[in-house]
Amino acid sequence: MSADKRLPVTEETRKELHDLKEPGQTYDDLLKELAQQRRRQELEQRFQELEEADRDELTSLSDV
Repeated sequence: MSADKRLPVTEETRKELHDLKEPGQTYDDLLKELAQQRRRQELEQRFQELEEADRDELTSLSDV
């Protein structure tokens, strides 16, 4: 079941979203795409943090 909701934004934000939107693309599709990109960036950042933590905590084989 789909329900339409209004999301209040400033005119400046609306213009920015409009500039990002592809022809024929809905604002709903654009916002989904932006949310997915954000989740991917956060996941990538988390992986990088884990890799850095692993490097600091692991002992090199040459040191064993």
